[in-house]
Amino acid sequence: MQPLRIALAQVAPRLGDLEANLARHHELLGEARAGQAGLVVFPELGLTGYQLQDLAAEVAMRLDDPRLSRLAAATVGLSAVVSFVEESGDHRLFIAAALLEDGEVRHVHRKVYLPTYGLFDERRFFSPGDVLRAVPSRLGVGVGLAVCEDFWHVSTPQVLALDGAQILINVSSSPGRDLATSSEVGLGTASSWRTLMRTYAQLTTSFVVFCNRVGVDESISFWGGSEVIGPGGGAVFSAPMFDEGLFIGEVDLADVRRERIALPLLRDERPELVSREWRRLIAERAGLAPDTTAEEGAEDGLDVAAEPGPGRPIGFGGVAGSTGPGATDSEPARPERARPGPARPERAKARPKMGAA
Repeated sequence: MQPLRIALAQVAPRLGDLEANLARHHELLGEARAGQAGLVVFPELGLTGYQLQDLAAEVAMRLDDPRLSRLAAATVGLSAVVSFVEESGDHRLFIAAALLEDGEVRHVHRKVYLPTYGLFDERRFFSPGDVLRAVPSRLGVGVGLAVCEDFWHVSTPQVLALDGAQILINVSSSPGRDLATSSEVGLGTASSWRTLMRTYAQLTTSFVVFCNRVGVDESISFWGGSEVIGPGGGAVFSAPMFDEGLFIGEVDLADVRRERIALPLLRDERPELVSREWRRLIAERAGLAPDTTAEEGAEDGLDVAAEPGPGRPIGFGGVAGSTGPGATDSEPARPERARPGPARPERAKARPKMGAA
């Protein structure tokens, strides 16, 4: 398997200026292509800015929006993850991350967990997604998308890895707050994120790609510090804090195979046990009669095969869904698979500054 060059597009989007941000995405896709990147990742709401509030409806796009189609067309020969406000057919708004490949929208993930604590008020303006799916990619491995707060819930990376993801991609708009002088990076938030990423990479024996924005929205500062973590839990390369730009590094995807053979944690997971215990907890919270399948040693009663059948590989074949590009995560895409030491990331030469409104 050939090494993969990953470009982290650590941008400072202009709040509410969809056209300017689209232009910047096109520019950075061109730079990534010139840098021979195979995967380009942009941060959460990189196409719109984060602190949108009542502007959310004005910048929302449907999946058939020509502007999104033109951005997808710029990914021929590339895989890219972009984030925007998605408007559904029934006019609900979602914080979405889309996997664009070879000119198509291959998969859309809707942010599942919307924070409503501290400075966050997302649930007031957006609807939550309700599906977690891994999808095949042109890179030759499965990819799982998550948006910021999704990674603060341990079930997210676990489900994505069990569903077949070997690269877990989290796009974020994480603000700098909770100053901590004891932190090596000076920000409590950054220190917490780095702990999460390393832990998830090691526990799922997967690559973790974290892309965080920079700049300022309505007096809220964002710290950047995007990273790629290897399946053993070590940093492969990191982008600087607070700097806007495109940062490129290289990974060996075969590291996942080596790590999973040496440390078969995913093989030893027992999702049927977890499912049974979740059903028991849900029944108890609702005051329902105990689920007899929750008794120790009972059959799990799941309508799935214990072993994958013909044409049903572990991961992508284990969950029913639609097939074909352009589906949302509630109607997951299932395109055909295509073949596709720590280092300092390369900074793209062209770095015109973009200030946040």
